[in-house]
Amino acid sequence: MIQESILEQTLKDLFAHIEFQAQPAGLYDPLRYMMAIGGKRIRPRLCLLSYGLFADEFTPQILQPAAGLEVFHTFTLIHDDIMDRSALRRGQQTIWKKWDEDTAILSGDVMCIDAFKRVSKAPAAVLPQVLDLFTKTASEVCDGQQLDMEFESRSDVTMPEYMQMIGLKTGVLIACSARMGALIGGAGETRQQALYNYGYNLGLAFQVADDYLDAYGDQKVFGKPIGGDILNAKKSWLSIEAARLGAPGLVEALNAPAESPEEKAAKIARVKALYEQVGVADAAKREIARLSTLAIREAESAALPSEGLAALNGFANSLVGRTF
Repeated sequence: MIQESILEQTLKDLFAHIEFQAQPAGLYDPLRYMMAIGGKRIRPRLCLLSYGLFADEFTPQILQPAAGLEVFHTFTLIHDDIMDRSALRRGQQTIWKKWDEDTAILSGDVMCIDAFKRVSKAPAAVLPQVLDLFTKTASEVCDGQQLDMEFESRSDVTMPEYMQMIGLKTGVLIACSARMGALIGGAGETRQQALYNYGYNLGLAFQVADDYLDAYGDQKVFGKPIGGDILNAKKSWLSIEAARLGAPGLVEALNAPAESPEEKAAKIARVKALYEQVGVADAAKREIARLSTLAIREAESAALPSEGLAALNGFANSLVGRTF
């Protein structure tokens, strides 16, 4: 098993030296900008962690696919920010705000292509399986985004529908990262599937935690303004659970206009008061804990050495522990 200190240094070096085509600068500068503002590198970190459970050293045949996962994720953020009209990402201007929408669309497109180039550097012996996994996942992420957009115009979204959507939009790429690392590392099918299931449930927990932090987090830590989901009347785990619990006047509160800073603050306060009235915040924390426990149980089914299981447990805690 590869030690965590080596993984961390490898990950740091990988993204410190990631390169894109120089010209035309107007197309590739936004890519460099997005990668430079950083992030938690959740997906490549999990890919390398999973690989390191079965291998003794990192080689370019795992490093480039791992980088490709982050590049693909970043591509989805560029396009999501356009669709969500988000002005900030990780505390910095989003591409469409810093440049323009056309640049953001095209730069996102070329970033998606770059991701596939990197994933295709996987070892020849497993390349067909890696590409099948990645292309299926990429398609599912788009399915999830479409459902997310469709939910915006519906007032009757159920919790099972919402969980399916976040499973596609968020869960499958984290699951893919875990499985891809195991696949390239030489793990058998049973362990690959167990790690995929671990990543999927952890991805669900991560998204519910993200929904929680959008309402209750610290903007300096969260990297974007608190209450964005409320202001945009976006479906979230909190709003759907509050509706299920019968929060009075929730639809009207979420649909209330919020143009001035005072109106925005009042809208956020009103909706959060309804959340608190029906106990949504505590319910979200319980759901995050439940999904995290499911993820660990899946990891345990992989019959890994105790050191490997501890590493997966630590990764899960680092991902969703910020909620508590």
